[in-house]
Amino acid sequence: MADCIRVPLLLLLMCILSYVHPIRGDNAYNNVIIKPGGNAENLQNQAGGPGAAAGNPGPADRSPVAGASPPRRRSAGWKLAEEAVCRDDLTRLCPKHSWNNNLAVLECLQDKKEETEIAADCNHLLWNYKLNLTTDPKFESVAVEVCKSTIAEIKECAAEERGKGYLVSCLVDHRGNISEYQCNQYITKMTSIIFSDYRLICGFMDKCRDDINTLHCGSISTGEKDIHSQGEVIACLEKGLVREAEEQPGAHAIHDDCKKAIMRVAELSSDDFHLDRYLYFSCRDDRERFCENTPAGEGRVYKCLFNHKFEEAMSERCREALTTRQKLIAQDYKVSYSLAKACKADLRKYRCSMDTNMPRAREARLSYLLLCLESAVHRGRVVSGECQGEMLDYRRMLMEDFSLSPEIVVGRGDMGAIDTLCQKALQTLIQEADPGADYRIDRALNEACESVIQTACKHIRNGDPMILSCLMEHLYTEKMVEDCEHRLLELQYFIARDWKLDPILYKKCQGDASRLCHTHGWNETNDSIPPGAVFSCLYRHAYRSVEQGRRLSRDCKVEVQRILHQRALDVKLDPELQRRCMTDLGKWCSEKTEAGQELECLQDHMEDLVTSCRDVVGNLTELESEDIQIEALLMRACEPVIQAHCHEVADNQIDTGDLMECLVQNKHQKEMNEKCAVGVTHFQLIQIKDFRFSYKFKMACKEDVLKLCPNIKKKVDVVICLSTTVRNDTLQDAKEQRVSVKCRKQLRVEELEMSEDIRLDPDLYDSCKQDINRLCQNVAFGNAQVTECLKENKRQLTQRCHQRVFKLQEVEMMDPELDYQLMRVCKHMIRRFCTEADGKNVLQCLKQNKNSELMDPKCKQMITKRQITQNTDYRLNPVLRKSCKADIPKFCQSILNKATGDSELEGQVISCLKLKYADQRLSPDCEDQIRVILQESALDYRLDPQLQIHCTQEISRLCPEEAAAQEQTGQVEECLKVNLLKIKQEGCKKVQKLPQVLSSSRADPFVSPLVSSEMSCLMEALQDKRVRLQPECKKRLQDRIDMWSYAAKIAPAEGFSDLAMQVMTSPSKNYILAVIGLGVALLFLMGLLCGRITKRVTQELKDR
Repeated sequence: MADCIRVPLLLLLMCILSYVHPIRGDNAYNNVIIKPGGNAENLQNQAGGPGAAAGNPGPADRSPVAGASPPRRRSAGWKLAEEAVCRDDLTRLCPKHSWNNNLAVLECLQDKKEETEIAADCNHLLWNYKLNLTTDPKFESVAVEVCKSTIAEIKECAAEERGKGYLVSCLVDHRGNISEYQCNQYITKMTSIIFSDYRLICGFMDKCRDDINTLHCGSISTGEKDIHSQGEVIACLEKGLVREAEEQPGAHAIHDDCKKAIMRVAELSSDDFHLDRYLYFSCRDDRERFCENTPAGEGRVYKCLFNHKFEEAMSERCREALTTRQKLIAQDYKVSYSLAKACKADLRKYRCSMDTNMPRAREARLSYLLLCLESAVHRGRVVSGECQGEMLDYRRMLMEDFSLSPEIVVGRGDMGAIDTLCQKALQTLIQEADPGADYRIDRALNEACESVIQTACKHIRNGDPMILSCLMEHLYTEKMVEDCEHRLLELQYFIARDWKLDPILYKKCQGDASRLCHTHGWNETNDSIPPGAVFSCLYRHAYRSVEQGRRLSRDCKVEVQRILHQRALDVKLDPELQRRCMTDLGKWCSEKTEAGQELECLQDHMEDLVTSCRDVVGNLTELESEDIQIEALLMRACEPVIQAHCHEVADNQIDTGDLMECLVQNKHQKEMNEKCAVGVTHFQLIQIKDFRFSYKFKMACKEDVLKLCPNIKKKVDVVICLSTTVRNDTLQDAKEQRVSVKCRKQLRVEELEMSEDIRLDPDLYDSCKQDINRLCQNVAFGNAQVTECLKENKRQLTQRCHQRVFKLQEVEMMDPELDYQLMRVCKHMIRRFCTEADGKNVLQCLKQNKNSELMDPKCKQMITKRQITQNTDYRLNPVLRKSCKADIPKFCQSILNKATGDSELEGQVISCLKLKYADQRLSPDCEDQIRVILQESALDYRLDPQLQIHCTQEISRLCPEEAAAQEQTGQVEECLKVNLLKIKQEGCKKVQKLPQVLSSSRADPFVSPLVSSEMSCLMEALQDKRVRLQPECKKRLQDRIDMWSYAAKIAPAEGFSDLAMQVMTSPSKNYILAVIGLGVALLFLMGLLCGRITKRVTQELKDR
């Protein structure tokens, strides 16, 4: 019997336990005839002899009772209650109705916690009684009689060889299947007796003797440890086993046989917490406090205590004992009676104990069981509800206490740092607990987020995996609370690193992942695959076009997009991004701690990032350009404008950049709030760094870029390259445009977007940054306001900025649709007057309708600004440039020779053309354009840049009221003409050549430039006293005569042609011509007279 060869360690312990008394009727236990000894001598030998207790040292030698007189042998009906050494303790501690039942008395006395509660002599008596019970072979026959029907039902026990104690051991092993009441009671009582002292467990002492001594878990010799508390020895060994598993410093390596014995003891005590003596004594009060109504058996008390483990009222000693028990369960799931029983069939069904390549110790681990069964659940297999309930409890248990996972304890770094080993262990724990399938497993998350779930996610069934998704959708919203936010991100950090931990994603995408990303089963891991690599693979295939092939299934793509939208909230939820950009995050973005700021910071420093980080950020940004809804925070901020203007494109499952384009187009609507505007502008600024970041532009112009603009990466450079190509082809009247139609269409969109904010044109912005800070520091970006400010302060700009602004204006004048301010301010007027006009002729159309009564004043003011700009340089007036392309080099070449390609000529060429217009030497088309300019500038002095330059001071001095008038109708010009004699500055008199212009009747605004004959008619009427003119007209005409007289004085003709023109246009033309004719006649007569005199002199000389 001492050998217990076959019975697995602790089973042998039970082998002896089964020798209990026969049980018949209500008094069966009282009929036990085993007594503490046959006689005094026999008792002495039995207690202390060398053969006592299967080789175990007997307690008689070391007990105070050794010298006491032993009880007398009695043939039958002997009762513990009759023994004098225990009578006082029995009377004090046990109810009287139990005195007639020896086992009831034994159970009552041995369950007392304090050593002082029972006298030493009584303790010794109890020990001998239990020893006799567990070593008498008669008990096997009792078991055969009491459990006859049970043995027949359990084939394993029926086949056991009799007489060696195996039968009772087998019955103990299968006690969960025993339905016969008396048999069950018999085996249960024997189990409680055996587990009261490790020395009563068959074979335990032999296998663990050395470890007990090494670990100082207890004494084999008498007196050093009370016999009654030997359950602490097993507890000590269990703690030693845990320390070894956690690789704690100085941990003793327990022998394999002893390990098996310890685990077997734990397994056999798993159904009734009374059998774990150390835990029973440690938690007796806590059991009464928390689990008073929980019946013992089937591990129910254990589970109840586990559930209250972290409550403040739980005693520290009980909490420690419970933790030790849980750690043993983590090492062998069979230590949990309820789990092993509930999942036994499922484990066999899914072959969770059949892996021949795995060590038996690992196969028994709780983590392996959970992973195996969870894999079956995730594959859609049926696992019993009872088993799933048990799994849920133990998954929650693992999440509540990290110390139950020895790998985490081993990998935990110093000072709170998490090294690679610890992070891997944590990742494994999350997979084992699988909180993604049921958030309630994470008790901290459940408690922290309860209020959020009740308000934001109340429409979802409790425990549904979509609860986590719902919480993520409300992250950083008003409904989210701070504690829930932290707990949620902690969990999502690990879920993001293993795609399988999101049950919905795994269910929808497992086929795609296997087909496209070569993944393994749910519970199979591959250390060569970096965290997050599988999900990266999935989202790369999610956004492939049909032409690219190998796309995800529809359901999987929807889930991938859902995850992307949620994970974009925090860079820590993107494993690849965090891994590759950790250095850059610390270097550039250490102060960016708000939601979404870290990614924005990385995008802002795109050029400064290390290559690996830049690639990841670039890929993510490219992905956002196709599906901007990934930017969840931006979408929340833009909800009002989306609902008002973009709901149609927002409802599309496939975005392809339409939503962002809509937001840009409606950037200045009243529904647009500051957060949304900032986010949209930021994305626009990021897009200019690489044309790939603009999805629609990339798809439309990819082939054109490769063909026409190779090796150009920046979007703004690509746009300029393609725009230049389109413009050159247009100007050269190319038969076929080199840029495709679809690209030209999208190019127009990009050009319009870039015109809205100066920051979207990096070259212009960088060139003018200093001027912006100096001249436009209070002007907000957007709506082209900064660009307009620079235009208005053009004369004060630095040379570099001035050149860039001039080039911008040249482009805008050629294509007014790119003039954002003009198109915005005059949007309604364009619809009213220019619906049929081509885009490039919009400004010309507006100029023609400028003085209409229906013209909006703000639009009229904007048109005037553009006219002023056009008149500063003929190159800014495409119509004039085209009409006068032959006249300009013919008459104004000297001015062109002095000009530079990127600065204004300040109206010099137009002034030159005005002079030639007065001479009537221009081509008809050019003359028509100059006439329009003269008419316009006559009404508004600001349209004459030379007048602005040279006469500003005179205008301020002589005509302040006229210049301040909001509506300019020629009053300043009239004022200057009236005060022409008062003008002091020579520059205003001559350099501008105002007198010549004024001397031309066609330039006179008050005659709407009339021809010379009409003006001559008026002058003749003025001199004819018979004709009565209106006083105002008479006054105006007299003023003109005076000014022309003055003009003739200060502006002499520069050549014969000028002189002839002045004479022919003079009101005194006839008089002048008569005088000139008389002079010529006089010269002719004088010539005749002089000729005759000289001829007579010559004849006289010849005659000599």
